[in-house]
Amino acid sequence: MKKFLPFLLFSFAMPVFLQAHDLTVLIFSKTEGYRHASIPAGISAIEQLGDENHFTVNTTEDASDFTFNNLSNYDAVIFLSTTGNVLNASQQSAFEQYIQSGGGFVGIHAASDTEYSWSWYGQLVGAYFDSHPQIQEATIEMADNVHPSTNFLPDRWTRTDEWYNFGSNPRGDVHVLATLDEESYDGGNMGYDHPISWMHTFDGGRAWYTGSGHTTASFSEDNFLNHLLGGIQWAAGEVNGVYEATINEKYQVTVLDDNPIDPLQVVVLPSRDLLYIERGGVVKFRNNSTGLVHEAL
Repeated sequence: MKKFLPFLLFSFAMPVFLQAHDLTVLIFSKTEGYRHASIPAGISAIEQLGDENHFTVNTTEDASDFTFNNLSNYDAVIFLSTTGNVLNASQQSAFEQYIQSGGGFVGIHAASDTEYSWSWYGQLVGAYFDSHPQIQEATIEMADNVHPSTNFLPDRWTRTDEWYNFGSNPRGDVHVLATLDEESYDGGNMGYDHPISWMHTFDGGRAWYTGSGHTTASFSEDNFLNHLLGGIQWAAGEVNGVYEATINEKYQVTVLDDNPIDPLQVVVLPSRDLLYIERGGVVKFRNNSTGLVHEAL
């Protein structure tokens, strides 16, 4: 069996706040399934965030508001614990057009328990809800300490909520911001890699999601509110930056040597030529221009 030694190049950018402009966001909280008791607290909390951070918040549970002309008035649409099939075909089409025109989406908690038969929405939100254990304390591990929704949080953030298991792991299609430590609570079924918050650019727009937010108490936690604020500001386009570390399509794999013998370490030279050493002590050189590999003298 051949062994492959991939070499990956990638870069990150610090978040950059764009020139201030008046943001307007829409909270959509229609439910056709389970209705979360925390929805009123969530609306109040986001309205307060708007007051404190100078953006306008409108609210609706009327799906007929989902026309392209109306949605175009908003920098982001927040699905606050929506459940079930909340939009008809024409409303779905209007929302797709809104995202394709550069709109923003924020999904909170049960936004992933919504529109299971609408595949485009499934790609937008990133993953669908599958199950959850009882409400309990758990530890969230930060995967990104640069994004504005996580850059102020501790590396290990312990809090109480209802912790979702998802039907699939979204890693590779989205940029994962935070994961759950399944050893810190009972009932997780996704294993060592359990994303709980993520973001990505999708179909011309921006999408940010957090699995937290089941409990009413969540919306009085400073850290959780700032987590939401950063997600809203990013989805609405107020803050920019490159966040692509866990999105597979952002990478290119280059085979350096299709038959290395126990490679141990690789060094990239200023010329982008490569040196790497094999376990037996042989040092090899790869010419970046020709792609040819030979033993270094």
